[in-house]
Amino acid sequence: MATFLYKLGKLAFRRRHFVALIWVALLTLAGVGAASAPTAASSSFSIPGTEAQKAFDLLDQRFPGSSADGATARVVFQAPDGEKITSSANKAEVTQTVADLKSGSKQVAAATDPFVSKTVSKDGTIAYSSVSYKVSSMELTDTDRDALQKTVDEARDSGLTVEVGGDALQAMPETGATEIIGVAIAAVVLVITFGSLVAAGLPLLTALIGVGIGVSSITALANALDLGTTTSTLAMMIGLAVGIDYALFIVSRFRAELAEGRDREEAAGRAVGTAGSAVVFAGLTVVIALVGLAVVNIPMLTKMGIAAAGTVAIAVLIALTLIPALLGYAGKRVHGRKARKVLAAENKPEPKTNMGTRWARFVLRRPVAVLLTAVVGLGVMAVPVSSLELGLPDDGVQPTDTTQRKAYDLLSEGFGPGFNGPLVAVVDVKHSQDPKDAVARVSKDIAATDGVKTVTPPAFNQAGDTATITVVPSSKPSSTQTEDVVHTIRDKGADIKADTRAEVLVTGTTAMNIDVSQKLNDALVPYLALVVGLAFLLLMVVFRSVLVPLKAALGFLLSVVAALGAVVAVYQWGWLGSLFGVEQTGPIMSMMPIFMVGVVFGLAMDYEVFLVTRMREAYVHGERPAQAIVTGFRHGARVVTAAAVIMIAVFAGFIGSSEQMVKMIGFGLAIAVFFDAFLVRMTIVPAVLALLGKRAWWLPKWLDRILPNVDVEGEGLKTASGGDDPAQEDRELARV
Repeated sequence: MATFLYKLGKLAFRRRHFVALIWVALLTLAGVGAASAPTAASSSFSIPGTEAQKAFDLLDQRFPGSSADGATARVVFQAPDGEKITSSANKAEVTQTVADLKSGSKQVAAATDPFVSKTVSKDGTIAYSSVSYKVSSMELTDTDRDALQKTVDEARDSGLTVEVGGDALQAMPETGATEIIGVAIAAVVLVITFGSLVAAGLPLLTALIGVGIGVSSITALANALDLGTTTSTLAMMIGLAVGIDYALFIVSRFRAELAEGRDREEAAGRAVGTAGSAVVFAGLTVVIALVGLAVVNIPMLTKMGIAAAGTVAIAVLIALTLIPALLGYAGKRVHGRKARKVLAAENKPEPKTNMGTRWARFVLRRPVAVLLTAVVGLGVMAVPVSSLELGLPDDGVQPTDTTQRKAYDLLSEGFGPGFNGPLVAVVDVKHSQDPKDAVARVSKDIAATDGVKTVTPPAFNQAGDTATITVVPSSKPSSTQTEDVVHTIRDKGADIKADTRAEVLVTGTTAMNIDVSQKLNDALVPYLALVVGLAFLLLMVVFRSVLVPLKAALGFLLSVVAALGAVVAVYQWGWLGSLFGVEQTGPIMSMMPIFMVGVVFGLAMDYEVFLVTRMREAYVHGERPAQAIVTGFRHGARVVTAAAVIMIAVFAGFIGSSEQMVKMIGFGLAIAVFFDAFLVRMTIVPAVLALLGKRAWWLPKWLDRILPNVDVEGEGLKTASGGDDPAQEDRELARV
């Protein structure tokens, strides 16, 4: 591996014009493809294998044109203080608004009149109209949303309080500002790390090229592959993160090789042969984690994972080819002016002991105390996980100044919290001998269920073989009581089917959210086993060790559980909520654990590979285990720290979002990277390796014979470079 990459790096360095031209051509081709590709319609959000999805499919089949998965809006009206919504003037205004809602957009399938559908509160002050659309919320255009907003604004001018809930006004989350902030912080960190604008610019430039090719390719193929408009979000975030990381490590190694006296071409070859080997295996772990999301069997999540994995693969290829090519243009300018003067001087001053070296020596002196402190600290942070509640957020967690949250609160005030998440019971009576009697029994049984507030009369389709019943729980959509209601109705449905052959299916947004949460919970353990298991085998090949990969996996689990504990403390318990902009506590997004496992595992293994391969390299080249730890930190700690700070800054930028879900993701990923990089990789890893000594690199002989030798340490580079390593004899042994 190292020899092949060494030759690839030298070739890219020599043929830099050709390599740079290829990547510019690929970027141009992807950009043209994205610009000329037809606009992709958002792929429908389907959850195969769930009862809610089965019910949606049945509704589409038995109620043609009903758009069961179409967007919805609830326009809520409140009369001015001291007035009734049923007064003649207010009633006329509401009726006119409903008419305007119907005519405002061609995508509107129906808009109910509150006075006909009897959706007026008992005290006569609040009413609402249910607006259904022919397409999903992600397929609504800005024109459709503007028409809805304009109608609402005109109704407000009459003196009524008018707010809109539902998903119709949920525009696609805008990206760009957060990435710009992240790139700006990355630039500052890179300049501080390298002390050179050229060296700092290379990782940024190549990361942006990689993300540009990846996201443009996704856009170009979106319509053909039904990727949808949300697929590129994760690809952009992860691609930018690993793109900077991978380039950062190769540029850093190139500078180190130059400092040891090698010429530029040889330094580029060795940088790609050694750090590039780590990049390949780090990239493989990220790809495994992202592609493994297919285990969950949620099409949208699978597509996002595969698209992001493709962008990571592009980042690896760019790091191995474009970086050495650009280093050919940069030359010795990758060092700052002061560093170049030092390198040019005949009598070079003794290198200063850097912070990484001092920290490694500190850990080696007190490995047990350091290990216990870090493990106990992470253990304390993990305690809140014991009370973790998972769910999908509704409008109740929106900021209080949004129209969705105001509509949510008005509906709760006028009709009860359950009106914000009604359930739909779909009754299939195709095989029932007495369809009407069977539906009547279903309606009666549901009405008698604890936690059900109201049940609407059943509505049959034209064929008379299917009926829908709207069920309003007495509790809010995200509560455990509502979840119990869904399970109870489904349990009763089994008895009803046995007696009447009528099948009862519960669906609706609330039921779909419950099913998604359950599906994600069920998939978490298999996903974790797959990702950690494959990565363990991969790291065993890289490090030629059993204990080092085991330590890496256990450390990752500790950091993820601690990060989830922090998320629970802030977003479920409300600790420091005001600091992080938490306006309403509630259940943790059900996608959070599996999402954090996938993303954080990939980044954590990046830091593990980059830091420990340098230690392994030093050990293979003759240093004692303790010396190898210090050498690894001397060369890698500064760069790993810079990479982690960049990632934390990028993810933390999302905490400022107005969306609770985005806030939670940003906070969770930022705190997870902090825990893993600084408490696990920089603290627990050296402490464990210090305690293990030579045993850390133990591998059974039978396993050693089976595993392929990929030579990540660059042992084969002696032969490839035409002789012994000129710097081997002068290798500085770290003092412990």
